[in-house]
Amino acid sequence: MNKKELDSEVGKRRTFAIISHPDAGKTTITEQLLLFGGVVRSAGTVKAKKSGNFAKSDWMEIEKKRGISVTSSVMQFDYAGKRINILDTPGHEDFSEDTYRTLMAVDSAVMVIDAAKGIEPQTKKLFQICKMRGIPIFTFMNKLDRDSREPLELIAELEEVLGIDAYTMNWPIGMGKGLKGLYDIYNNRIELYHSEDKGQSFLPLTEQGELAVENELADESIYQQVLEEVELVKDAGNEFDANKIARGELTPVFFGSALTNFGVKTFLDAYLEFAPAPAAHETVSEKKVQPDDSGFSGFIFKIQANMNPQHRDRIAFVRICSGEFERGMDINLQRTGKKMRLSNSTQFMADTRETVENAVAGDIIGLYDTGNFQIGDTIYTGKSPVEYPKLPQFTPELFMRVTAKNVMKQKSFHKGIQQLVQEGAIQLYQSYSTGDYILGAVGQLQFEVFQFRMLNEYHSEVVLTPLGHKIARWIAPEQLDEKMSSSRNMLVKDRKEQPLFLFENEFSERWFADKYPDVKLYSLL
Repeated sequence: MNKKELDSEVGKRRTFAIISHPDAGKTTITEQLLLFGGVVRSAGTVKAKKSGNFAKSDWMEIEKKRGISVTSSVMQFDYAGKRINILDTPGHEDFSEDTYRTLMAVDSAVMVIDAAKGIEPQTKKLFQICKMRGIPIFTFMNKLDRDSREPLELIAELEEVLGIDAYTMNWPIGMGKGLKGLYDIYNNRIELYHSEDKGQSFLPLTEQGELAVENELADESIYQQVLEEVELVKDAGNEFDANKIARGELTPVFFGSALTNFGVKTFLDAYLEFAPAPAAHETVSEKKVQPDDSGFSGFIFKIQANMNPQHRDRIAFVRICSGEFERGMDINLQRTGKKMRLSNSTQFMADTRETVENAVAGDIIGLYDTGNFQIGDTIYTGKSPVEYPKLPQFTPELFMRVTAKNVMKQKSFHKGIQQLVQEGAIQLYQSYSTGDYILGAVGQLQFEVFQFRMLNEYHSEVVLTPLGHKIARWIAPEQLDEKMSSSRNMLVKDRKEQPLFLFENEFSERWFADKYPDVKLYSLL
């Protein structure tokens, strides 16, 4: 397509991640957004295990069994003239590394908060990542269909704990069984609540913000209270500023209930009005790549094995940063200098996929991979090299020795380990002295997922022996003497053959530093 067509297509893209603490309703709101996009006919909840009606974004078997998201899902749909790419991230803190990398691939974020609980630890962590990147954040206060905290209290906590200004787009009229609707400040209307999803119904407001038509709601004491609160918010609250939203300095706040699909469409319409289209990306050379540049480029932020267990496939997720992708095009893999043809590509709807012929900057596509790609790889066309910054890798804190229970199934054991560690959630090490496999992770749940997937996807039952908490520190190969290893600091090597020590505790690390003052040790993050 020509530059004018490319500009137009890129301008339609909206790519965002949904972040939250576990069980705040992130996956449920994702379902409702897909419903508006015509992707699903009815939105099920992640808890509907007996009916087999699982969340569309929770495609992995363990997610269906446990009712949680443990891997980032990518979903794409069209709505109101826009092409929307949603990345549904794991809420569980044990999978924060996957979420962290996913946030490198989006242009904005939707923060879902349980209105009964307020700001929770994982929400705070993920928010800080978004703030560090300066990406716009849109807040959805969820679960109004249940008794919740006072909205003024929630807004105050949001600003104080996260350190961001808030602008309330709407205000709840009641909560739980007494929920009547939303006072829509931005659109100057009342959105009435229906306990069953009957679509939207509104009451108009006058310029003074009072009901323009007769309605029994006007006689409700809760409505009179809301009028006073809204007046307070308008007088004492922050001014609406689209530029501050774009810079991530002001978050528009919406109230609603994802479970009953109340307030979600109002939120989506406003999000599309103010969320940014794809922007320029920094490169290692500090030259910015514009989304409408003619040359194609992108980076791989995620690798997932066995999205279709029957075919043992491996998908590399690519965020397109510039230009146009065309199936069958030749690209350069920056890390190796190798030229490759991208003939097998896909678009996503969680586990449902379609072959993609064309995509533009802002889109997320999947490339079928036989082992060529790694997380953080840059791919590009043209003679001028492009390299995007490396994606973060966390230093593990928990370690387990892993062995195959059935020694006759070594082939599937080794294949499973190699493929699963390439996804980046689990890191693999080998003991210098014995050659044993050792797994490292930032959270216990990652080991459980690994064990489950090894059995279910590779038919390999594994035995995990805890080594407990360790402090992992890398050492330059030229400074290594294998005699430095002791019972206090196990010597291992990572997948890149780089040596590191696993220290028992801070005392043993200090003891090592005192004994070898000239040796420099380092961590990943």
